[in-house]
Amino acid sequence: MSDVYRRVYHSLPPALRSVGASLHGYRLRWWRYGMDFDRRVGEALERDTWSADRWKSWQDDQLARLLHRAITRVPYYREAWSERRRRGDKSSPEILANWPVLHRDSVRANPSAFLADDCNIRKMYEDHTSGTTGTPLSIWLTRAAVSGWFAIFEARTRLWHGVSRHDRWGILGGQAVVPSNQKKPPYWVWNAGLNQLYMSAMHIASWSSRAYIEAIQKYELKFLVGYSSSLYLLALEAKAMGVRLPLKAVVTNAEPLFDYQRNAMQEGFNCTVQETYGNGEYSCGSSECSSGRLHLWPEVSVMEILDDSANPVPNGTPGRIISTGLLNTDMPLVRYDTRDRGQMSADRSPCSCQRSMPVLQKVWGRWDDVIVTKDGRIPVLLDRVFDPPLRVREGQIIQEAIGEFRVRVVPAEGWSAADETILCDSLRELVGEANIKVELTQQIERTWAGKFRIIISKVGKQNLPSDGLTLPS
Repeated sequence: MSDVYRRVYHSLPPALRSVGASLHGYRLRWWRYGMDFDRRVGEALERDTWSADRWKSWQDDQLARLLHRAITRVPYYREAWSERRRRGDKSSPEILANWPVLHRDSVRANPSAFLADDCNIRKMYEDHTSGTTGTPLSIWLTRAAVSGWFAIFEARTRLWHGVSRHDRWGILGGQAVVPSNQKKPPYWVWNAGLNQLYMSAMHIASWSSRAYIEAIQKYELKFLVGYSSSLYLLALEAKAMGVRLPLKAVVTNAEPLFDYQRNAMQEGFNCTVQETYGNGEYSCGSSECSSGRLHLWPEVSVMEILDDSANPVPNGTPGRIISTGLLNTDMPLVRYDTRDRGQMSADRSPCSCQRSMPVLQKVWGRWDDVIVTKDGRIPVLLDRVFDPPLRVREGQIIQEAIGEFRVRVVPAEGWSAADETILCDSLRELVGEANIKVELTQQIERTWAGKFRIIISKVGKQNLPSDGLTLPS
């Protein structure tokens, strides 16, 4: 959403914002739910019963096709392998382990080089993801790839738990559907195109949570999708209000789901809670079954767990999650470093859900602290402030105290005082009035998991405002 469009949109009354959201939703529905969508959903459910051997055979065939297409049709890989041949490297590109690990910076520097030269970018869907690093990335997909992803999502997140896209549902997300400084409801828009209530995760606070719960009741939502931390806070409010919501399922995404959050959601929402793991690059996906195991989506990726030297680790051992996307064959990401850590289950016994898809035992995704504003809000996805046109390679937000922030920036070429002004203004728009110091650095330190923390908060519970939400110990 451009700045001009956002200003015009935010100036509209709530009813017209919903009209705008609905128009966008109808466009998304065309991309997601066309292409024989119901047939694709049925095929995904049928594959749930495949044996492990059948899955391996199918994946091997798809991977061979993808690698051949990548080396013959995709400029980045074709040039990389030609250079290897010139250096006398005779490694076979048919073997996945012979491909180097692909880092996000390589894709970000020249995303069009990863597009197959026989595809038409004007007929493709352009998506953007900032991932866990604060550095934006453009991804292009065909309509078939988009529909394929959402067919699997429909089958393995909704239908596994008794809901469907035809039910009214809500999402707690980071889109700026209402102005960041808005103090009164509605903090949401109704998207008729997707049968969806899009609720701003940026406005959840002690003084606003009740309005969210009442909206869920008013719109008779059947399931929720959203950030674990945001859903957790709403669950606490629902329990405090003593209400029984009409929900059948809750699906968490984008953040790890901790046990205390799951327990609070089950009590507050009185329904099943399903964890998912994936990325905005469409290169990996997984969802939790009724037995509580996180099954990979083999149609979407070949996943490897590697150590820091790029060697495979045994099942049950933590390592780097490296994924080769099978779904997006027109912009293939081969051995893509997700910058997450995880471990495959060492338990080889059949899952009681009767599905043989591989199981992720544990995932370390976004481990950010929470930011608390002066008015008690706990906004999420603040890394959007680093998005273009800002010239930033990486960024980190440190909350020193309520209303006090230090922002560490690894500047990109062309960084200037104007970028600093834009950055500070963008952050204030999300957190309110605050003192902000920008600190330029050559590198942001990584954690033990190989990632840097985008958000660091030094605000302890004793420093929360009087109407602040209670945070877990």
